[in-house]
Amino acid sequence: MIRPARPDDVPTIHRLVRELAEYERAPEQVLSTPDDLTAALFAPGAAAFAHVAEHVGDDGEPEIAGFALWFRNFSTWTGRHGVYLEDLYVRPELRGHGYGRSLLAELARICVERGYQRLEWSVLDWNTPSIEFYRALGARPMDEWTTFRLDGEGLEKLGRS
Repeated sequence: MIRPARPDDVPTIHRLVRELAEYERAPEQVLSTPDDLTAALFAPGAAAFAHVAEHVGDDGEPEIAGFALWFRNFSTWTGRHGVYLEDLYVRPELRGHGYGRSLLAELARICVERGYQRLEWSVLDWNTPSIEFYRALGARPMDEWTTFRLDGEGLEKLGRS
């Protein structure tokens, strides 16, 4: 079952964010806390959203198998909003059961329902299993684009100029 995240899901989502960072070889880059995620997802005017995939555990109780955390973006070319998928993660032992596909299908459904034109995300170049999974869904890489990031000292310097 795919559903919007609830505040009581945040500790599990945060744990999964940390697992994702370990998988992506960057655990030291996770600076967020569960309180940060709670504020981002559930404070008035929240601009980030999350959906979770539930799995029925061995004890018969539902547990979170994975999550998708996303926000709206905008294309000046289409004149419409879209969805940017910040993180998609399914617990390794539950991969291959359709949870990742179901999470992406829910975001695609939201796009179609709301008239959004795009569902976009980034994937690390070395993450072959994910790249193959996305291609199998019909997603295509935007090879002609390079992602840039301004953070840390560079962000501070430009922001104070």
